Amino acid sequence: MILLPAIDILDGRTVRLAKGEFDAKTVYDADPLDAALRWAGAGARALHVVDLDGARTGKPSNLHHVANIASELDVPLHVGGGLRTLEAVDAAVEAGATRVVLGTAAYTDVDFLDSALERYGERIIVSLDVRDGKLATSGWTRQTEMPAEAVVGRLRDRGVRRFVYSSIDRDGTLSGPDLEGARRIARAVRGSFIYSGGISSLPDLRALAALRQVNLGGVIIGKALYEGRFTVREAQAELER
Repeated sequence: MILLPAIDILDGRTVRLAKGEFDAKTVYDADPLDAALRWAGAGARALHVVDLDGARTGKPSNLHHVANIASELDVPLHVGGGLRTLEAVDAAVEAGATRVVLGTAAYTDVDFLDSALERYGERIIVSLDVRDGKLATSGWTRQTEMPAEAVVGRLRDRGVRRFVYSSIDRDGTLSGPDLEGARRIARAVRGSFIYSGGISSLPDLRALAALRQVNLGGVIIGKALYEGRFTVREAQAELER
């Protein structure tokens, strides 16, 4: 498993939300490049960049920040937020995205999903943003009644092999990971997934690693890193044990 520090961009700044609420944000960096340089300098092997403005409005608005990061660093960038057309996905790749993370449009526009998979294949990741076991869309602002495992099955049948599982209930709360949710998603995914949400300590990372799910390929961490609960190197060492 690898560690992916989160760089969530809202109004041009690096922030962390609490439980996906846009009004409950903490600003950590005026320039997202500063966060990227800090985490890469600390040993991060990849970065998870989310355009929160794009996730909310439906079209990317912070790809220039992605381009700035890509021009300064030689680390893989997973980029999501507002990528709901093939043109937007192309733009993210041109800006420097190594992998693109699709959300709402992956569920609502099968033609778009099929076209993105045909063009980019394994570079496509679909984000499963989950609240109370059910999928949320439109930058976490719309709640559905679709069970996450059922959604995985539908996407799997269309050829999706890479996922991000985000526990909205725990995101930005430092309340610990959703271990049971991770187990359920691991059973449904035929490919690999990355976990996100609630990580607060090195024991939390040990608990995720102890699940021994071979398709759990990484962990996204935000607030715990920004608030100095542990270092990138300490976290990566735990995941490699």
